[in-house]
Amino acid sequence: MNELRPFHLAFPVKDLIVSKKWYTKILGCKVGRESNKWIDFNFYGHQIVAHKSIDLNDIETNEVDGDNIPVRHFGVILKINDWKELVNKLNKQKIDYIIKPHKRFINKKGEQYTLFIKDPSGNALEFKAFKNDQMIFES
Repeated sequence: MNELRPFHLAFPVKDLIVSKKWYTKILGCKVGRESNKWIDFNFYGHQIVAHKSIDLNDIETNEVDGDNIPVRHFGVILKINDWKELVNKLNKQKIDYIIKPHKRFINKKGEQYTLFIKDPSGNALEFKAFKNDQMIFES
């Protein structure tokens, strides 16, 4: 297997100041470069970029294991202990969940812990953890 490399993802936001506060205070992201139109964040070692946009689309959903999952979302796969720490942090900050933290695909391939939250611009983020990382791509 090749060395895992950081990904880059750009996404739209309504307000850069509000987004900067949310991504740094709520998720603990560090800020990289920034301008009056975009901000780079270190998102668990990956580069995500919030771009100011006036056209934000509604979020469509698909059903997955009984949950209505936002079609457009991004996130990161954490170790189980890190996922549980994030849940505790989000709960302390009284974050509203799109989908509350739970385990899905129980006793099936791909069993995982998952949760979904929204940023202030309505972008959906998923944080998940697998009992065994080899299950990530198992079909």
